[in-house]
Amino acid sequence: MVFAVGTRVGPYEILAPLGAGGMGTVWKARDTRLDRIVALKSIREAHRHRFEHEARAIAALNHPHICQIHDVGDGYLVLEFVEGEALLGPMPVDGAVRLGIQIASAVEAAHDRGILHRDLKPSNIMVTATGDAKLLDFGLAKLLDYDADATTTVDGALVGTVAYMSPEQARGKPLDVRSDVFSFGAVVYEMLAGRRPFEGKNAVETLSAVLDDDPAPIDAPPALARIVTRCLRKQPSDRFQSMRDVRIALEQLATEAAPNDASIAVLPFANLSGDKENEYFGDGLAEEIINNLAKIPDLKVTARTSAFSFRGKDQPITTIARTLGVRTVLEGSIRRSGNRVRVMAQLINAADGFHLWSDRYDREMTDAFAIQDEIAEAIAGTLHRRLAPTAPLRPYTPNPAAYDAYLRARYHRAQHQPEAAARSRELIDQAIALDPRFALARRERSAYYQFQTLMGLMPAHEAMPLVRAAALDALAIDSSLPEAHASLGVVAGLYDYDWAEQERQFSLALARMPVVAEVRAMYGTFCLYATGRAADGVKELIRALEDDPLNLLYRVQLAMCLDASGDVDGAKKELEQVLSLNEHYFPATEWLALHYAFRGQIDDAVVYSERTLANIGQRVRFVGLLAGTLERSGQIDRARRLVDTLGDGVAYGAPIEFMFLSLLRSDIDAAAKWAERAVAQRDPYLPVLLRSQVGQRLRGSAAWPALAKLMNFSESR
Repeated sequence: MVFAVGTRVGPYEILAPLGAGGMGTVWKARDTRLDRIVALKSIREAHRHRFEHEARAIAALNHPHICQIHDVGDGYLVLEFVEGEALLGPMPVDGAVRLGIQIASAVEAAHDRGILHRDLKPSNIMVTATGDAKLLDFGLAKLLDYDADATTTVDGALVGTVAYMSPEQARGKPLDVRSDVFSFGAVVYEMLAGRRPFEGKNAVETLSAVLDDDPAPIDAPPALARIVTRCLRKQPSDRFQSMRDVRIALEQLATEAAPNDASIAVLPFANLSGDKENEYFGDGLAEEIINNLAKIPDLKVTARTSAFSFRGKDQPITTIARTLGVRTVLEGSIRRSGNRVRVMAQLINAADGFHLWSDRYDREMTDAFAIQDEIAEAIAGTLHRRLAPTAPLRPYTPNPAAYDAYLRARYHRAQHQPEAAARSRELIDQAIALDPRFALARRERSAYYQFQTLMGLMPAHEAMPLVRAAALDALAIDSSLPEAHASLGVVAGLYDYDWAEQERQFSLALARMPVVAEVRAMYGTFCLYATGRAADGVKELIRALEDDPLNLLYRVQLAMCLDASGDVDGAKKELEQVLSLNEHYFPATEWLALHYAFRGQIDDAVVYSERTLANIGQRVRFVGLLAGTLERSGQIDRARRLVDTLGDGVAYGAPIEFMFLSLLRSDIDAAAKWAERAVAQRDPYLPVLLRSQVGQRLRGSAAWPALAKLMNFSESR
C-alpha cells in the first residue's frame, strides 16, 4: 500500500508526514467519515503480525493520558492526533511531580491490562496545550504473555532506547513491570535535571553506564530524590514493585507539599440571621473582601465561584484549601438584626487548622463598606503584605441600598437560569435607580442582556445594542472598568463582526491589573476561540481557572477550546468533570451532545440533547440538535414533531437549529443557507459554533468562503 500526501488509505486522507521510526512512518491524516484529524502509522511488513496483535490489545486501553488507538487497518494504525510539545526538562518540581503522576497512572493502566511499554522516554511523551501528559508510542509494547524473546526485534537488535532501558532489558532478559519502573525513573530524572541519568560518548558507553554506574545526584527535595533513586536501582527487586506504588508515592508527596505562594480563599460568610433573604449580604461581604485582597501585590486570591462552591458542605478547612491550592482560608459568620450587623471573621492556616487571626465587628448597616475594608486590611497585615499604593481599596462607595440590590442581582445571575435572570434584571434596575453613579451596576445590566441573547431569549438586534449601551454607561463613570470593555469586545466581535475593534476592547479590558478571571475567560472564549485561535484560548482559560478553579462555565469554555485545538479527550474529560459537580449544568450537557452528535455517536447525543432541553426549560435553543439526533436514531415521528415547533425558521434562533438538522442530514448546502440566515439575525451563538465540530463541516465546504466573508473572517482564520 502506498502512503503519500494526497492519497487515501481506506477512509483516511493523508495530509502530511509527522515522523518515522523503526516500526514505520507516522502521517497526519483526516478521517473523512467523522471529519477529524488523526495520526496514521504505517507498519513495516516485517513487524506487521506482532504489531497488530499487540495493537488490538492496547486499543482496549482508555486512559486520559494515553494516546488512543482509533482503528487498525491493513498495514496501518489510526491514532489520536495530539498537539503539543515533547517532554523537556529541567522543569519546576511541582510540574515534574504533576506530570510524573499522570505518566505513572498511564503506565499503570497499561500494566493492569498486561501490557509493557518498553520504550518510555521523553520523546514518547507529549505535553498538551493544557499542560497535561500524553503517552504516545506503544510501538514497542509487549503483552506479558506473548513470546519469550520479544525483547529483541526481528533483526536481532535490542528493543528500546539505550539511555532509558533497564539493565535487564539491556541484557536481553525477560521483562516484567519493574523494567518500565526503571525507565520511568530515568524520565523523571531528566524532567528534574535537564540531562539524562546515564550518558556516554556512544551507545556502548551509555549501555555500560546503564549496567554499572549510579546517576549523579539531582537538585530536588529529598523525598522526591529518594523516589527517583529507588526507581533507578539496578536490581528489579530493589525498585518499586509496581507503577501503582510509584504513583501513590508521588501523590503522597504532592499532597504533603504546601503551595509556595502567599494565597487565600474567602468562603461565603455563614448567615446566622435566620432570614434566608439576608444570605446574599454575607455573599456580598465575602466577594468585596475578595476584590480588596486581589489588589494586594503577590497575593493569590481564589475567585468567588470556586470559593463559594463549598457553601453548605461540611468539609475540613484542610480539604478545602488543598482543593483550591491555598495556604490560608478566611471564614466567618454574619448576624443581622434590624439595621445592625455583627460580623465574625477568622483567618485559618490550612496546614494545621489553627487560627492566625480573628475579630468581631459590630456596625450599623451604613458602615458595611468600612467593615469590608477593615477585615481586608487586617488580613493583609497578618500575611505581611502591603496594600498596593497605586490602587485604593474602593475607588467609589455606592449607596448602601443600591449595593444591596446589586449583590442580589449578581446572586441571581450566577444561577444561569432564565427565571433567575429576570429577577436579576429587576434588582439591577433598582440598584441603578438608587445610585446612578454606580458603574458596576450598569455593567451588570450589560451582562444581563448578553446572557439573554446568547441563550436565544432575546433577538440579538434588540439585545446587543442594549449590551453596548449599558457598557458605555458604565465606562462613562469608570473609563477603565475591565468588565465593561470586555462586554464591548463581545458586541464588536459576535454582533458587528468587527474583529479589530474586538481586539482593541479586550486589550483595554486586560490592561488593568490584576486581570479578573471573568475578563480572561471572556477573552479566551469570545475573542481567541471565536477567531480560530483555540490553542491561545486554552491558555487564557487555564489562567482564569487558576484563580477560579471550580467555575463550571470556565471549564465548559476550556472544553470548547480544547476540542477545537485537537484535544478531544481532554475536552470530554472537562465536560464530564463539570457534570460530576453539577449534573444539571446545561452548558456541559449541551457541548457533550454536540461532541457525540458530530462524531457519529448518536445514542449518546440523544441522551445529552434530551438532558439539555430538560435543564434549560425552553423550546427553541437545542430543539434542532435533538430533532436531528432523533432522526438519525430512527425516531422519525418524534423528530418531525420537534421540527414542527420551529415553524418556518423565521423566529430568532431557529436558523441555528435548522443548521444543526441539515448538518446531521449531511446536507451541507442547506446548512450553509441556514447559517446565512443566522448571520442576518446576528445570532452570537453562530461564531462560537463555527469553531466547533459543528462548524468543521461547513469550514471545509465550498460554501465557507462566502460565509466567512459575511462575517469578516480573514483567510488566515
